[in-house]
Amino acid sequence: MADTLEYIAETWQSGGVVMFPLLLVALLIYTVATNLLLSFGKRGYRHLKDETVAGWVKTPTKGEGEVGEIIRYTQDEVQKMDEVHSRFSEVFASRLPFFERRLVFLNTLVATAPLLGLLGTVMGMLVTFKGLSVGGGKLVDVVASGISEALITTEMGLLIAVPGYFMAYAIKRRKDEYEAFLVRLESLTLQQFKRKAAAS
Repeated sequence: MADTLEYIAETWQSGGVVMFPLLLVALLIYTVATNLLLSFGKRGYRHLKDETVAGWVKTPTKGEGEVGEIIRYTQDEVQKMDEVHSRFSEVFASRLPFFERRLVFLNTLVATAPLLGLLGTVMGMLVTFKGLSVGGGKLVDVVASGISEALITTEMGLLIAVPGYFMAYAIKRRKDEYEAFLVRLESLTLQQFKRKAAAS
């Protein structure tokens, strides 16, 4: 354990000043991604069976959680189909932009990580070239330090970005699933409204 911590500390020092913004970007990526994934989990739509949702649409008072709230809101005192469309437009407008804005922010952070790594690479190579131009007895140490800084920041940038890309992709899939669920819910509500209108 002590050897691992020592290795991490040496790696951190070798990476230079770019390691600080890389750490900040990494923390932001994983915080935003985790919050978004947990937020999708709390919405409670992924494990609902079609029969359950159809039953809730037919009898809104049985609906549970956020899905039940949406069903009741989109059917409460609705007289025309246009009102159903209008209510669902409000649902889409109040819920989807939350995920879309944060997904854009997450993608920006993920794209920033390798660019910061590249910046560290350039800075490391500048240190290397400076050492070569000065020369002297510590030439090998200066060159080694510059190359180490260049490679470590590139590695860290990629290590942060690659998992971030997969997390962003997973969140995009969840957002698309949620949007598709709301579209299906609107379709079921309109069908129920038509049946009520035909029966009356």
